[in-house]
Parts: sequence; structure tokens; C-alpha cells
Amino acid sequence: MTPPPKQKKAWFGKSLIYVGLIALTIACIIPFLMMIINATRSNEEVLSGFSLIPGNSLAENYAALSSYVNIWSGFKNSLIIAVLVTVLSGYFSAMTAFGFAFYQFKGKNVLFVFMLVMMMIPGQLGLIGFYELSKNLGLLDSFIPLIVPAIASPFTVFFVRQYLQTVMHPSLIEAARMDGASEMRIFHTIALPMMMPAIATMSIFTFIGSWNNYIMPLVLLFSPEKYTLPVLMGFLKGSQVAENLGSLYLGIAISVVPIMIAFLFLSKYIVSSISAGAVKE
Repeated sequence: MTPPPKQKKAWFGKSLIYVGLIALTIACIIPFLMMIINATRSNEEVLSGFSLIPGNSLAENYAALSSYVNIWSGFKNSLIIAVLVTVLSGYFSAMTAFGFAFYQFKGKNVLFVFMLVMMMIPGQLGLIGFYELSKNLGLLDSFIPLIVPAIASPFTVFFVRQYLQTVMHPSLIEAARMDGASEMRIFHTIALPMMMPAIATMSIFTFIGSWNNYIMPLVLLFSPEKYTLPVLMGFLKGSQVAENLGSLYLGIAISVVPIMIAFLFLSKYIVSSISAGAVKE
């Protein structure tokens, strides 16, 4: 028995969509695959052209890379900064968003508009002033100016506030207050779990932005043992390591792996936490 024409048309449309998605997936995976493969090849093999066969020069490439920079020290520094910025920014941005969404106070609208304006101003414009401020406070060559200012994220606050207003009804807060719950308990036990999908979404961008931050660590850090991974990778451009493309690919691969892990982990967390925002009227 042959299927009806409508079912044939639907099946053809779905097949076309799946083929397109598979093609896009392959196109996205190939650059990462080539990066990993080239990290195992020698300079001559990389220059010889495209290949999907791994080489045997991984140890030599790692030795050449380690002879010039302490890649794992930069990895550790970047990880410390990125994790602290992501966690602190997510928590305090959620608290700020909760206040903007459900509390009434004087100057609320003015502060919210000011926050929206700050979203449109590039951070590089205040780099000189921020450097002078850090210098006067004695915070140069430390991680503090790289972590504390990044906690205040206007875009994260805006995104979480908009999300919270769609998933959380004010009556839920009123019911918790009538049961005797304090404001902090309401935030931690009711609002925060419901905001987790939005926080996880923004945490991906926060972590990637902090991990890839190059200008601020370059300006504020002076000690080589405190350099972040992007700064160390920038130093490789004019070094002898730049003559060994395999070593460069290896350094890039090491710097990209945490971003891929964070994205995969938080993506799963988003999917598993969608039900946390369900509210029954």
C-alpha cells in the first residue's frame, strides 16, 4: 500500500531538513577536527595540505610549545578567572534581576534605563580610566580587576529579568511571604531555581567572553606567571614557535577545549532545567 501524497510530501520535507542539518553539522565539526589533527602533525606535514590522518609529532609540538611558554599556567589562570566571573556574575545578576522584576523602589525606572544605556557602551572606551583607577587602588598585576568589575553584567541582568517575568507570577511570591518565608529564602528557594535556564544560557556567553578576554589582562597584568592563556597565545605570534604550525595548532586546541566542555555541559543543563520555570496559575 503506497502512502498518501501528503505523507510523501511531509517525509520528503523532513528528509531534506535532516540532510541540511547533517551537512551543517559536518561543516561545523571539520574546522575543529582539522585543528586537532594538525596539532599532531609536523610543520612540513601541515604545509603539505589537507589530511584527515593524524601525525606522529604531538610530543615534538608539545615540547616546542612548552619550551617557550608555560601553557598550563596560563590555562590555570584563565580557568580561575573565567569560573569566578561566571559564577559570581550569574548569582548577583540573578539577584539584581529579581529586584528589578518584583520590587518597587524610588528611581527603579531610571536605574533600569541607565543599565540599558550601559549595554550599548563598549568596555574599551573606559580602558584608560579603569587602568588609572586600578593603579590608584593598588590592584594592578592581580586578578581582582579582571573579576570584580565583570560581575556587573547589564545584559545578563536584562536577559534574566525578562525571562523571570515570563515564568514567575507575583502571586507565588505573595504566597511564600504569607507562609513566613524571608526575602532571601524566596530568592534562593523559589526564584533562583526558576531562573536557572536563563542563568545557564548567559553563563555560556559569560564564560566564553571571560576566557577569550585579551585586552584587559594584557593591560593589567605584568608578571608572566599571571598571564592568561589568550595573552600567552598572543606572544607566540612573534616567537620561534610561530615557525612550527603544529605547535600553534596544539596551543589553540588546548585553549578551545574548555569552551567546548562548558558549552556542552551548560547546553545539557538548559534542556534539563526548562521544566524548572513551570508555573501553574
